[in-house]
Amino acid sequence: MQFLRSAYERFSTLIHELIKFGLVGAIAFVIDFGGSNLLTFGVGLGPIKSKVISTIVAATFAYVGNRFWTYRHRQQSGLAREYVLFFVLNGIALIPPMITIGFRTYSLGMHDLLSYNIAQAVGVAIGTLFRLWSYKKWVFLAAPELTEQSADGAGVRPHPEVKAQADPLTTR
Repeated sequence: MQFLRSAYERFSTLIHELIKFGLVGAIAFVIDFGGSNLLTFGVGLGPIKSKVISTIVAATFAYVGNRFWTYRHRQQSGLAREYVLFFVLNGIALIPPMITIGFRTYSLGMHDLLSYNIAQAVGVAIGTLFRLWSYKKWVFLAAPELTEQSADGAGVRPHPEVKAQADPLTTR
């Protein structure tokens, strides 16, 4: 039991980030899939154009949700910088769905709803792995570790509040 408690304490920040990232991502997923399907099959836009438009709307929602909820405890490096970088990374993460949708549409000649959504799902899954890694690495940076002088004069140690927020994968 003590092992589970210490593991949770060590990884609690990561666990909470993953849950919040997943919730924001799930809502963005619905916005992306629903919008893409609506634009492709309801409005009649091309499948690639529909995917780009729905991704832009979903990414805007995801940025706001991740910045102000999932990663609110992380350092802000300037909203303009984060926003631009966030969308550049989302543009890169859009490549896998565009490839799978394009292959399904133009190489296989499939134009049905089911194959469209399967192609979207495969591409989005690949893109999501990239986004999870890249957001933490370049957009929502870890808070800098503050230090305080120890009472016994032994030297500088991490500030207790910041240590609790440190990324457990990089904390030793």
